[in-house]
Amino acid sequence: MNSKLTLKLNEDVIGKAKTFAKAKHTSLSSLIENYLLRLTSENESEEKITPLVKSLSGILKLPKEFDHKRDYTSHLLEKYK
Repeated sequence: MNSKLTLKLNEDVIGKAKTFAKAKHTSLSSLIENYLLRLTSENESEEKITPLVKSLSGILKLPKEFDHKRDYTSHLLEKYK
């Protein structure tokens, strides 16, 4: 059930929030509701994994001996030669 909420905010903040919401193709109400839901979720310290990230998880198979730090270091050394 939806309820009405009245907030008093700085006009500049409201303007920027409306612009942001429009750029994200959502309403300001939806933006604030999602923020409050996230703020008050039970697992505040844990980040939620989006469905897209879940679908990509495990898609890449690497050898057991793969060292990502060494590989990334090699990449950076080559990039900045």
